[in-house]
Amino acid sequence: MSDYRAVFFDLDGTLLDVDMNTFLGKYFGMAAARLAHLIPPEKFVPSLMRATNVMIENDGRDFNEAVFWEAFTPLVGRERAELEPVFTKFYTEDFPGFHTLARPNADARRAVETALDLGLDALVITNPVFPAIAVNQRLAWAGVNDLPFRRVTTYENSRYCKPNLRYFDALAEEFGYAPGECLVVGDEDMDMVAAQGGYPTFLIPSATTNLSPTTPAPTYRGALSDVIALLSPSPTGRGPG
Repeated sequence: MSDYRAVFFDLDGTLLDVDMNTFLGKYFGMAAARLAHLIPPEKFVPSLMRATNVMIENDGRDFNEAVFWEAFTPLVGRERAELEPVFTKFYTEDFPGFHTLARPNADARRAVETALDLGLDALVITNPVFPAIAVNQRLAWAGVNDLPFRRVTTYENSRYCKPNLRYFDALAEEFGYAPGECLVVGDEDMDMVAAQGGYPTFLIPSATTNLSPTTPAPTYRGALSDVIALLSPSPTGRGPG
């Protein structure tokens, strides 16, 4: 534990229990309905997915927000100035109702507070494909939105996405961490790939966990309660395997 300076916490499936298949199905449906007066629903969803994939492949040339809009507007034939206020209305009026599809992990707050109490930095490394207005609501659903995270990644403040190793490295470089000083906690392959860059990883298995054969085995695996045990000083200094 003494070698760590920061803990990178994934959000969905880690700090927040959510069925992402159900969540995304509802997201696409309701967003398409909100934008239907501007974009036919049958055009909206594939265009949104295509622009999101372009954003995921961002090579750092600009913030994800700019890359998304640069890809999305030509696909739908509408300008950002016309579309963005409608998206904002969706996130302020429709998105809050999605909380019924999620519930906080019982140990989420204690895990983050344990890291903070030990003087470690805590970062939320949710894949930055959503704007802050959506990420902040999900942090509230997880019961951790008031905690002093060093960084919460959103599409406004990030130039890379998971599973690009540059996503992790950009954060480490910005705050002066060595990879080995950052414990990456998550439930998906896109989190565990950080091991390829020298980051210790902690897998929280969930319904969506599906590790690639090319991804290094997690350094640790278990529940968030095991993360707490790993970080907490103990007589043996041993953590979960």
